Amino acid sequence: MASSLALPSPSSASTSYSTPLFYSSRSFLTHKSFVPKRTCLRTSVNCEISEPVNGMPCVPIINDGTLSKFLQASRLQNSVSRNNNRLKIFTGTANPSLSQEIAWYMGFELGKVKIKRFADGEIYVQLQESVRGCDVYLVQSTCPPANENLMELLVMIDACRRASAKTITAVIPYFGYARADRKAIMSRSTVTIFLHPLLTQGRESIGAKLVANLITEAGADRVLACDLHSGQSMGYFDIPVDHVYCQPVVLDYLASKKISSDDLVVVSPDVGGVARARAFAKKLSDAPLAIVDKRRHGHNVAEVMNLIGDVKGKVAVMVDDMIDTAGTIAKGAALLHQEGAREVYACCTHAVFSPPAIERLSSGLFQEVIVTNTIPAIEKNCFPQLTVLSVANLLGETIWRVHDDCSVSSIFQ
Repeated sequence: MASSLALPSPSSASTSYSTPLFYSSRSFLTHKSFVPKRTCLRTSVNCEISEPVNGMPCVPIINDGTLSKFLQASRLQNSVSRNNNRLKIFTGTANPSLSQEIAWYMGFELGKVKIKRFADGEIYVQLQESVRGCDVYLVQSTCPPANENLMELLVMIDACRRASAKTITAVIPYFGYARADRKAIMSRSTVTIFLHPLLTQGRESIGAKLVANLITEAGADRVLACDLHSGQSMGYFDIPVDHVYCQPVVLDYLASKKISSDDLVVVSPDVGGVARARAFAKKLSDAPLAIVDKRRHGHNVAEVMNLIGDVKGKVAVMVDDMIDTAGTIAKGAALLHQEGAREVYACCTHAVFSPPAIERLSSGLFQEVIVTNTIPAIEKNCFPQLTVLSVANLLGETIWRVHDDCSVSSIFQ
């Protein structure tokens, strides 16, 4: 039976634009280097939860009804001022709504593709239009079910390669297996005092490298990924990788909050995320930084030990690349409240939300949980404190720049 992509049609959902209040560096939305050769849309749309549908929050889809006439006209320039005959965008079944938004921003219709699964679970892909000599962009997150979506991406790449596509770019908003980027460090409790405290586990796979090899061997010429768990994952690919940082989208939304920069503190939920949190803090009027020191005793199990920094009477913004079971960030938030934080916000790019994440996030520890739509927001994972921001414009702009051989890094400067 063929899988239904259920692509949403544009609707007039609530979308808000904001003016940065304490975003210290020049906003990337208005930076003059952001628009080479054309006028374009903002690269982020602040998608706060609009009016609930059947009691559940929903993620709005960008459409002409949410934009001014000037921006509508600018969007149309994308489709009339370029030679677009050789650029095609296809979507898998992982996140079709995000793919639709990207195509809408770029002034395209999604390419026609037939994807179905046989009774034994095997995946069948047939492109229903010619891609010979075209630059093809395949939008597919490897979010849960990770193995299904990864295999679907590989089969789509193979179909494009056999159809004589000129170039194939895998657009992977969420790169699964990114956390398996090295052998794990053994905890002190599992080794004797005579062994080195940073001894690695033996006989473990490095899944990120394996997935990189699979995508490369399938026939991809380039990968475009959002907020990889660690930058070293880019080195696992033998093809070019464009790393898209979704930080500006979250920063622009936070700038709309009426929070004094004197009351703000950015918190890293673990030592490994200090660099990410420090970069985030610099964009918020060089806000002070705090660090939660935790000790992990197993996969998906975390224990908070202490707090480095002062959060008393402040609004704490916890920053991470993903939230999986929410054990780390929930225990960190509890510690922040114990240390006197007035409010706690959680910000991340990838909302994996494996059980029991929803229970932990909706328990009252957080004033707001801010995520992006790199992973589709499903109804069972919605709760009142959740805000979903769209990265469609950011990805659409990045695709344009890759296609035009323009700088991608200048978007984030």
